[in-house]
Amino acid sequence: MRELFLLEPDAEDGGWQERALCAQTDPEAFFPEKGGSTREAKKVCLTCDVRNECLESALMHDERFGIWGGLSERERRKLKKKAV
Repeated sequence: MRELFLLEPDAEDGGWQERALCAQTDPEAFFPEKGGSTREAKKVCLTCDVRNECLESALMHDERFGIWGGLSERERRKLKKKAV
């Protein structure tokens, strides 16, 4: 299995979360109801400086819900399958 991302020290301790744009946004946008739009959350992620750390953390912790690093749970599953 090849590595998806380079692990940065900040990604392990969660320090990236303090710099995340989503911390300054309505959290409900990142956890839409089933079938709800993910557009607004993904738009925030596009300009976030810690997007990669967020995605890496979600993949490492097998996050099952929400938008993390600009990807939905389904998109993260596809990414993990490609890496195998």
